[in-house]
Amino acid sequence: MSRRRGVRDRYRRRFDRGRFMKDPLESACPPAPGCGAGADGAACAAAMAGMAGVDGVDGADAARADARRDVAAVALGNAIEFFDFGAYATFAVMIGRTFFPTQRPFVSLLLSVSVFGLGFVVRPLGALVIGAYADRAGRKPAMTLTLAMMAVGTGAIAVLPGYETIGVAAPILLVVTRLIQGLAWGGEAGPATTYILEAAPPERRAAYACWQVATQGFAAVAAGLAGYALTLALPEAELDAWGWRVPFALGLLVLPVGVYIRRRLSDTIDPRHAYCTTREILRELNARHRRPIAIGLMILLGSTITQYFLNYMTTFALTELHLPGGVAMLATFVTGAALAVGALAGGSLSDRVGRRAILIWPRVLLLLLLFPALQLIVSRPTPAVFLATLTVLSGLHGMSGAALIVLIAESFPQRVRSTGFSIVYAVAVSLFGGTAQSIVTWLIGTTGNPMAPSGYLLVANAICIAAGWLAAETRPGGRGTR
Repeated sequence: MSRRRGVRDRYRRRFDRGRFMKDPLESACPPAPGCGAGADGAACAAAMAGMAGVDGVDGADAARADARRDVAAVALGNAIEFFDFGAYATFAVMIGRTFFPTQRPFVSLLLSVSVFGLGFVVRPLGALVIGAYADRAGRKPAMTLTLAMMAVGTGAIAVLPGYETIGVAAPILLVVTRLIQGLAWGGEAGPATTYILEAAPPERRAAYACWQVATQGFAAVAAGLAGYALTLALPEAELDAWGWRVPFALGLLVLPVGVYIRRRLSDTIDPRHAYCTTREILRELNARHRRPIAIGLMILLGSTITQYFLNYMTTFALTELHLPGGVAMLATFVTGAALAVGALAGGSLSDRVGRRAILIWPRVLLLLLLFPALQLIVSRPTPAVFLATLTVLSGLHGMSGAALIVLIAESFPQRVRSTGFSIVYAVAVSLFGGTAQSIVTWLIGTTGNPMAPSGYLLVANAICIAAGWLAAETRPGGRGTR
């Protein structure tokens, strides 16, 4: 009897520490649809009691420490995603030679990049399946699943035999790993972002969630540094034979650590009072939340196209500006660092002045600077001008990006937030991000004018600004809907 009481008390203490935390933005527990039908309100009271946590200054300090730990654990998955992105881009030529050997190096590179693009195709499927799973079963199990999938998808490239060893099975297995990675990418964004929002103090939500954007920049810097270090440390023959696999092996090392950390997180929803099926979640999104979905897609249209254009600038430096290869490598560091710093600043400011203001005004300044910035680097293609221009554009983009992901996620109620955000993010990245660099390349190639992409970027960012103007302010205590 005493043993049973001890187990019960242990789980009660877990609950009281906030194992299932009520969303601070929702004044009452969501109506208990699906599995939660007929709930008597006791769960709501328990959740509110869990929010109370520990009284006093010590309790507040402990809660902040726990929130910072949780942010680090969640941001780890985002870092793996963008580290993989940067590593694949850095070594795309060598991956092409290993898995798609042809007489024409360009064809090998094209096939390598095309396989990478498959990840974009399956992202929406991952968003739907895993995002809804997070709303039904909890954020923690969904994030643990996606981290394991990402680590396997990244680490498998480190050990896959090449075409010369196993023939056609090599490119087939490479495709499988990128599909796994794409599904994980699609399913990671929603649960991770919503978890941070729900675990953070309401008045500091954006300051915590901005790490989802900042880690993109830091991961890009890390991937670039890894590539640069390997290039310096290894002869070209060894780098081509096995050295390019080293960054991907980090995925295998991160897996046990990351899964262990995420399994120790406290969840932010009580699955007992969530929807039972994905169909019920989609029904509510379609019936009640079509406006935030549409606005979110328009906001991310401009943001995503800008992000992938900034990534393309390393190629632009080589092919159009004819700058040295070292400058292109340095551009990766500059873009990543400026994006991270801008995101951290934008998140902090967003908590003070509102999501819409930080979404809109840095984006307006970016819009005004885009054409003269491109004109400047084309007319004066020096390393200093190129890197300085890239720093300013990336910083403004990161500042706006920190606010927009919070605004989009907060536009959905907790019971469908992961699914809603996941679908919006994955569809936008697949449609607009997956095609952005191809469109930029086509515009330059067709017109012969390196300024040609400016119109494309101006329209995309104008749509983003207009959507931000139409969006509702979601900051706690904000002024509401425009």
